[in-house]
Amino acid sequence: MHVLLLGASGRIGRRVATELLDRGHEVTGVSRSGTVEGVEDPSFVAVAGDASDPDAVARLATGHDAVASALGPGEGEDPAVLVEMMDAVVEGMRRASVDRLVWTGGAGGLSVGPDTRLVETDEFPDEWEGLARSAIDAYEDLAEADDIDWTYLAPAAIIEPGERTGEYRTAEGELVADEDGDSYVSMEDFAVALADVLESGEAVHTYLGTGY
Repeated sequence: MHVLLLGASGRIGRRVATELLDRGHEVTGVSRSGTVEGVEDPSFVAVAGDASDPDAVARLATGHDAVASALGPGEGEDPAVLVEMMDAVVEGMRRASVDRLVWTGGAGGLSVGPDTRLVETDEFPDEWEGLARSAIDAYEDLAEADDIDWTYLAPAAIIEPGERTGEYRTAEGELVADEDGDSYVSMEDFAVALADVLESGEAVHTYLGTGY
């Protein structure tokens, strides 16, 4: 596939790029600066782009088979920009006639019990709530895009750089946690999950949690 990767310069984005390239895909990596450090491959091209501009997204997406997103707000940026970017990406994809999207979402909207989302628990950090609520708002916009074959792929409650094991579990709409209640996934294995979902074409119109 020829994949347009938005947010390619971030910690998750770089790992997604590497995973896709290792599988033989061609990747166009988009960042605000137009540079993506640490990814060097003849099948990788880094370009500058504004993911909050539907015209820019349409230009970038044209000729690609799919779009993958590892977008997030910049340092000090209002988390509400996630909604703006979601709307721009969906509209840009429509204009470019690209209909496959895998979006790196947030775990805050995942269910952890009857009528309870992770963001609503006492344990959820206050400093992350604004970001989590904005991610949920972005998801709700995406959920209305029936003409896009989207998957909203959320990591575990904790995602950090680590080892690529190739192992993970998924759950539709639910936080993935181990038998001790710990919810964790490495960025490397999250990239594996994203590439698997993108390649399979499955989990369409699904909010999918990942973890060990």
